[in-house]
Amino acid sequence: MTAPYFFGYGSLVNTATHGYGGAQPARLRGWRRAWVHTDLREVAFLSAVPCAASTIGGLIAEVPGADWAALDAREFAYERLPASDKVQHALPGSPEISVYAVAADKQNGATEQHPILLSYLDVVLQGYLQVFGEAGVQEFIATTDGWNAPLLDDRAAPRYPRHQHLSRAERALFDDLIDSTGARRISSAHD
Repeated sequence: MTAPYFFGYGSLVNTATHGYGGAQPARLRGWRRAWVHTDLREVAFLSAVPCAASTIGGLIAEVPGADWAALDAREFAYERLPASDKVQHALPGSPEISVYAVAADKQNGATEQHPILLSYLDVVLQGYLQVFGEAGVQEFIATTDGWNAPLLDDRAAPRYPRHQHLSRAERALFDDLIDSTGARRISSAHD
């Protein structure tokens, strides 16, 4: 029996944040990304949201022995949904593939009390840059909704537990792309 896979479209694209093997690029049809907040987390984060006219790039990786416990714990604010028929990939056969998404009735907008962490966004963008190159980072920006959410600049003291070191080139690229979205940065003084 083949192990199942997850489709990651945010921090899971950055393989430095997890140890799941068999990671490879894939595309999810019928979904977009959006910045959301739920009562289950202090800050805003990415969720997949249904959108018939959209396709997003991401990464699939194997969940050995179908042991979802650790990944479900990491993604505790999400529901794990079947997505096998929506994921385009290069794997042989038809493996089971799931995607994590926040239930629509549990989504709230990001606010200054519940902002996007820049340290989280950096991890996501770094993953897309490593897997898809600069064009993939630009596609990520274009296929993600909610850039009007406040962005807490926590780079000096990262609050995201899986934050990664950025090179100067990565930081400059990400800052330019983030600025192009019109996202409003706030300082930790607004926590």
